[in-house]
Amino acid sequence: MTTLIRLEILRTLRNKRYLMFTVLYPALLYVFFISAYSGGDVAGGIPAKSYFMVSMATFGAVGAVLTGSAQRISLERKSGWVRQLRLTALPGRAYTVGKIASCAVTTLPAIVVVFVIGAVEGVKLSAAQWLGLAAVLWLGSFVFAALGVALGYAAQPDAVQPIVMIVYMLMALFGGTWFPVGDSLKAFARFNPVYLYNQLASFVQPGHSLDTVAVAGMSAFLAVFVAAAAFLYRRDTRQA
Repeated sequence: MTTLIRLEILRTLRNKRYLMFTVLYPALLYVFFISAYSGGDVAGGIPAKSYFMVSMATFGAVGAVLTGSAQRISLERKSGWVRQLRLTALPGRAYTVGKIASCAVTTLPAIVVVFVIGAVEGVKLSAAQWLGLAAVLWLGSFVFAALGVALGYAAQPDAVQPIVMIVYMLMALFGGTWFPVGDSLKAFARFNPVYLYNQLASFVQPGHSLDTVAVAGMSAFLAVFVAAAAFLYRRDTRQA
């Protein structure tokens, strides 16, 4: 399984489309947003540089795992590669876990690049906060990696891209990626994994600690998405 993970990571990092849309694009959006706010605050008094540093890091991370895993799995199913792997000694669960793990690893560049720009722009955090923030965002990306695997088994290659983009943009729109979620929407936003993902970063704000409700919610979504991926994989195996 480690060989499969290594090959998946190398293949993703060599993909120019990945580098453009999941690493450079969020970084450029970050620069755009902080320029638009002219170094001021967003609603709630949070500095725009800090707020959009987190939201663009999560935007890139979610994009990396959703678009990467879902589309690749769907194409591999169509080409017969998944069927060939089933004939090897590699267990089905190892393939699924390997996909989730390799996709999650590829989120690191998306997170780190935005963090570097944030630091250059003047975001001030302690070393422990930088490391803690990177860790929680990376761990949170496993939730969306599992969702991407499930979508890859659920949809055909010609349909998976629009499905992923619709899911991706809706979650971002109502998850605090482009603007803070207002009080009237927070009751519904807690059912949005992107909102919970962004909330994981709240501990770096003065007077805040790690949001345990967000941690519990993300854990629940991870369990649901992994279960869905396992079910859809078994269904695909029976249909093969």
